[in-house]
Amino acid sequence: MAASATPRTADSSAPAVAVAFSGGLDSTALLHAVTRAVTGQRVVALHVHHGLQPQADAWAAQCRTVAEAWGASFICTRLSGRPGPAESLEAWARAGRHQALHDMTVAAGADLLLLAHHRRDQAETFVLQAMRGAGLAGLAGMPRAQWRDGVCWARPWLDKPRESIEAYALTHGLRWIDDPSNAEARLARNRLRQQLWPAFPAAESGLAQAARWAQEAGELAEEIATEDLVRLAAGARLDLPGLMQLSPARRSNALRHWLSRHTAAPASLIARLLSEWRPGGTLNWPAPGGELHAWRDGLFWRPLRDLSAEQKALNLSRPGHYPQPGWYGAWQVEPASQGIAPARLAALAQRERAEGDQFQRAPNAAARSFKKAAQQAGLAPWLRHGPLLVDAEGRLVAAAGLGMDARAFAAQDEPALAVRWVEDSALPQSEGESPSGA
Repeated sequence: MAASATPRTADSSAPAVAVAFSGGLDSTALLHAVTRAVTGQRVVALHVHHGLQPQADAWAAQCRTVAEAWGASFICTRLSGRPGPAESLEAWARAGRHQALHDMTVAAGADLLLLAHHRRDQAETFVLQAMRGAGLAGLAGMPRAQWRDGVCWARPWLDKPRESIEAYALTHGLRWIDDPSNAEARLARNRLRQQLWPAFPAAESGLAQAARWAQEAGELAEEIATEDLVRLAAGARLDLPGLMQLSPARRSNALRHWLSRHTAAPASLIARLLSEWRPGGTLNWPAPGGELHAWRDGLFWRPLRDLSAEQKALNLSRPGHYPQPGWYGAWQVEPASQGIAPARLAALAQRERAEGDQFQRAPNAAARSFKKAAQQAGLAPWLRHGPLLVDAEGRLVAAAGLGMDARAFAAQDEPALAVRWVEDSALPQSEGESPSGA
């Protein structure tokens, strides 16, 4: 058991190895094994104080005593706050625990975090995910090792039966904490432990094997999707006609993997998109964290605007790159022979398109309604709302995707700056297509 507790999945030259240590049977056995197997590195026990049980302070103190007695350092983080309106206590605690473990691992100078999940945990995860109708990613359960934000989360005992861990703990005379919440029948995982395993003691091995098969199937699906997306995805665009030429299962697989780069798309959204899109159609679908746009036979992702990061007053009187995180883009300002006087760019307001806005694309062109100007220029739907720049007198200076308004151009003998909009992603833009473009 001790030899299997330290997988070689991270940098062995790192000064420390971290162990998630709740004080329960499994993590106590793992910490004991790691402190005896690791040489040349500091072992750090990481404890998360959830503040949910009256015994939590005593548990943290006990964990510190045990860790230090075995020669390990000890770090404890207490979670703060409470679940949000639509968030369960379990989900809040899990998210807070994961973040705390990551932060403590990094603070300890480690890049390997060991967790004591075992075969029964994996089998329980498979059953719970199956009852929720999960796909391959959910049925695959917990990976043996996974890198996230510079930390390798490793589960060296994932194939070990719980009986082996308990036998190890008894052999070494270990003492551990029994969390009373593990007996609460309101939690689905606890009901499995109380009812499934006594009734089907041999199911654990088969369910864990099913999770391994799901992992392999998921890896294969990802390989196929990667091959398909090499042909179908260019920049931020997904080729919808090409996608539809694939078999139904393959197109769903490719779309799901493309969407995973941007959002956690529910199965219902994938089904709607595949059934509702028609060649040449301009459609949009709301999704977690943003919107999907079908435009010119391509599919594009647009994140929701971050209004808290929006800048409404700007000084663009000097050349430079001016990020606008609230709009997911930036204003690029450069010297130019044709452009806008710096003084006029010193006090700008940035806003959405409004009723009555007009845009003049070239000095010899007529001013047109913003809507018609955007349509004529073939402006992507997600850019038709702005941002727009107006000067101190409320006159339009520039519009994202359209460029500079010709009515704002400086006189020929005045110094001038060109202003253009640059998207954070490589989305199509019409700026620069005419001589007067920004």
